[in-house]
Amino acid sequence: MMNDCVEEFFDKTLGFPFNELHEIGGVPTAKIETKFTAPSRQGDILEIVLRCLRLGNSSLSIRITARCGEELRFQSDSTLVFIDRSGKPQSWHAKVAQLLAKCVKEDC
Repeated sequence: MMNDCVEEFFDKTLGFPFNELHEIGGVPTAKIETKFTAPSRQGDILEIVLRCLRLGNSSLSIRITARCGEELRFQSDSTLVFIDRSGKPQSWHAKVAQLLAKCVKEDC
């Protein structure tokens, strides 16, 4: 669920789908901490929201929350790192960095 949320964010919000991203590198998760606060069951409809918290030169800190109605089901804080094809961190492309900076300031 969390990875699908990240992939959709890159595709729909940034206009940078993972299939294109993987041609030049990737965005692996370098750190993740998730707290499950209530169980979810088959058939529950979750609203999953991604918020950008902090933008680094090659990293992005995000928070993903999932709710069923008003009830928080989980919260996950992650750090993603933009890497080149050899696996080394690289600076975000200018257009992507600009969009990410906007998302840190305002919810996208």
